[in-house]
Amino acid sequence: MLKKIKKLPYTDRLNYCVNKTAKRLCEIIASKQSNLCLSADITDSEKLLNLVDRVGSEICLLKTHIDILSDFDANFLIALKVLAQKHTFLIFEDRKFADIGHTVKQQYAGGLYKIVEWADISNAHTVPGPGIIQGLQEVGSFKQRGLLLLAEMSSVGSLARGSYTQASVKMAEDYTDFVMGFIAQRQLTQNPGLIHMTPGVQWHQVDDSLGQRYILPEQAILENGTDIIIVGRGIYQASDPLLEARRYREAAWEAYLSCC
Repeated sequence: MLKKIKKLPYTDRLNYCVNKTAKRLCEIIASKQSNLCLSADITDSEKLLNLVDRVGSEICLLKTHIDILSDFDANFLIALKVLAQKHTFLIFEDRKFADIGHTVKQQYAGGLYKIVEWADISNAHTVPGPGIIQGLQEVGSFKQRGLLLLAEMSSVGSLARGSYTQASVKMAEDYTDFVMGFIAQRQLTQNPGLIHMTPGVQWHQVDDSLGQRYILPEQAILENGTDIIIVGRGIYQASDPLLEARRYREAAWEAYLSCC
């Protein structure tokens, strides 16, 4: 019989969250009964907004790659924030910062996208060391943003493992006022104030041609102990994205409840 990893309800977990964005996310998850994040890797802004409006009721979090949009402009961000308010979800820009603190500070605050102005959450590799967190924090704390550390990845041959992962956990514990959790394949810490999000979740476990590995929602939560599943192609390539998003939401939520 599968030994489930014990979890606290999100209404209790928010009391352990030091980061304000983490608290808000826990509130949304509990209210919507959704621990589903949509990874919307779509290059056309109108199609992306239409998809988000269609499935927004089912998600707690929207993960974007703003730099793949072929027609980006400031109006897109205005429309996206309207949808986030309409459907009550947070926005996670999957930027994967990976440079020294001085550089990432500028990438986060400036340039074409000005990520800190609209993304509730972003993420970073920990290869540069804690300076990357410090640089992002100097910009993000003022806006009450949250940061996820890339402790593990779902691709074949990933070097994010072992001592790298352990060091990432240590950094998160040192900066819990800004770091709200991890991108990881499994639960890495017993601290209920740090949130684990797992990408590469899909019903059909067929790896793609570029090294992506997929697992089932129940595997991610019941076996690996993650908190939020991240689903992309399994939803936006479906014939009925809303129906598919609802299926993922219900499966993930029931799996999490069974661990509480």
